[in-house]
Amino acid sequence: MSTGYALAYRLGITPWERAGRGAAAQFTALVSREEAGRNPPYGPALDLGCGTGTHSLQLAERGWRVIGIDAVGAAVHRARARAAEEGADIRFLEGDVTDLRPDAVGEVGFFLDVGCFHGLKDGQRAAMGEKVTAVAAPGATLLLLAFRPGRRLLLPRGAGRGDVETAFPGWILTDEEPADVSGMPGPLERTAPCWYRLRRA
Repeated sequence: MSTGYALAYRLGITPWERAGRGAAAQFTALVSREEAGRNPPYGPALDLGCGTGTHSLQLAERGWRVIGIDAVGAAVHRARARAAEEGADIRFLEGDVTDLRPDAVGEVGFFLDVGCFHGLKDGQRAAMGEKVTAVAAPGATLLLLAFRPGRRLLLPRGAGRGDVETAFPGWILTDEEPADVSGMPGPLERTAPCWYRLRRA
C-alpha cells in the first residue's frame, strides 16, 4: 500500500485525513480513556503510519511525548512542517513500521495506528507486531483502527479481530467497538471500520 499512499499524497487525494465530527469526538474519548487517572505529561506515544501528523499533533497537545513514523516521505515532510508551524515538539521519522528500532523510538507506552495495519500484507503484519512488541513498555497499550475485511478498489483490504490478535500474540485485546463514520466520505463510511484496543500481556 505504500506506493498507493505515496501517489495519493503526491496528488493531494487523502480522504482518510478528513474525519467527520463524530469520528473526532470518538477519538478524543478513546484517548481520554488511556489518560484516565493520570496527569500529563503522559509519556511516550508512537503514531504508526502518522501521515501528515494530524493525530500526532492532537496527542502532543494533550500532553504526550510523541514520535510519528510513516513510510511516505511527502507525508513526513508535511507533518514536520505542521509541527513547526504549531510549535509542537514532535519527532517525525520516515521509516517502516515493520522495522522499528529501539534506538530510534525508545520504549513506548502507547501506540496509535489509525489505518496503517489494515493495509499491510500478512508477513508485514506479523513483522509489525513483532517490532511493536520489541519497543513496548510493560503494560503498554495499542489503539488500532481498521476497516472491516473486504475487497475494495484502491482501498486497504481491512483487518478483523482475528487478524489483529494473530499479529500481536503477546497482547490482550481488551476492547472492540465500531468506529463512528458520521460525516466521512461515502466510500470510507461503507468500510465499517472498527477500533481495537490491546494491552501488552
